[in-house]
Amino acid sequence: MMRPKRSRTTYDMTIFQTPSYGEDKGYRNVYRLSIEAEDHADALYRTFRMFNVSDLMPKDFNGRYLTSKDIVFIDEGRKGHFYYRLQSDGWAQVNRVILQ
Repeated sequence: MMRPKRSRTTYDMTIFQTPSYGEDKGYRNVYRLSIEAEDHADALYRTFRMFNVSDLMPKDFNGRYLTSKDIVFIDEGRKGHFYYRLQSDGWAQVNRVILQ
């Protein structure tokens, strides 16, 4: 039995990385893009895939591959702002304070 297709939403995504791999401070905005996805989990999956397969990376991206401790911000305007940090066991929602 086929699952019905869920509607997709366009998410405004911003990637934050530290200057050097593994650091916990000094996050900088390195790239902003729009992703069409079913939900946050799907948007994070698509973003991770795009920025970890060299052929899929945007030509104007100057950051490194997405790795542990990198943060992705999803801006849904009036619906809210959401921050996710990549950890060894997947994405975890975090508070904005971690960026400061």
